[in-house]
Amino acid sequence: MSSAFPATEVLVTADCWQTEPDAEAVIHRAIEAAAEIAEADVGDAELAVMLTDDSGIRTLNSNWRGIDKPTNVLSFPALQPKGAQGPDDAPRMLGDIAIAYETTRKEADEEQKPFDHHLSHLAVHGFLHLIGYDHENDDDAEQMENIEREILAQLGIPDPYADRERMD
Repeated sequence: MSSAFPATEVLVTADCWQTEPDAEAVIHRAIEAAAEIAEADVGDAELAVMLTDDSGIRTLNSNWRGIDKPTNVLSFPALQPKGAQGPDDAPRMLGDIAIAYETTRKEADEEQKPFDHHLSHLAVHGFLHLIGYDHENDDDAEQMENIEREILAQLGIPDPYADRERMD
């Protein structure tokens, strides 16, 4: 029997995350809310979230995107097999998300947001990429930001884009 939520494994690969003992619970809560609100068919799926540091994410960013600098979050959607899956098949892999501690901490501090709110936003953002959302153009970005706002509101987290819109 599968749940409505994807099986999410959180891997801590950098010691700096020890200062955030609730990070794993924050990730699980954010992914579950995102799966529910996005109405994604992910009950039989798995994903991994790697909590890394700026050095680790910089390597990933350089190797996969050709951008030699750290970033806050990266998503790596899994290629989905073609054809019908039978009951004996392995769980469907959604992909992987990597989140860098130092960049996430710096952004949260600069934006005067609680760390867990920003971490939740990055987990939601990464998850939405895994299920097909992107922000390659203005329309797609607006659609993705709107669902992020809805998910975060469900978690009691204020609109992360509110300050930016006031500046426009």
